[in-house]
Amino acid sequence: MSKKTSVLYVDDEPINLKLFELNLVNIFNITTASSGFEGLEILKKNPDIPVVVSDMRMPKMNGLEFIAKAKKEFPNTVFYILTGYDINEQIADALNDRLINKYFRKPLNYKEIETAIIELML
Repeated sequence: MSKKTSVLYVDDEPINLKLFELNLVNIFNITTASSGFEGLEILKKNPDIPVVVSDMRMPKMNGLEFIAKAKKEFPNTVFYILTGYDINEQIADALNDRLINKYFRKPLNYKEIETAIIELML
């Protein structure tokens, strides 16, 4: 891979944003947003970001609400959701409806995320 894939990571926890960036910055171009609203703004300014990873539980707009809005404007972007909980009906529906490509469990397995994104880009 000559050019690093750009990944937007959305999470309301500053420590999670930092850890995601530190763990994956050598593999991907990481951009972070601390809310779904900020994530949408970043995508509007950078519509060529191909991959978005979002936390599920965030105040005001949860991850799936953010992804549903973003997917309307950026249908070719691939979205992943992170959750600290077991798969629920909302996430199952989002997978079935192809709103999200996959979901990851917290605590994060960065190798799993890296592999999923690299396989997607092949």
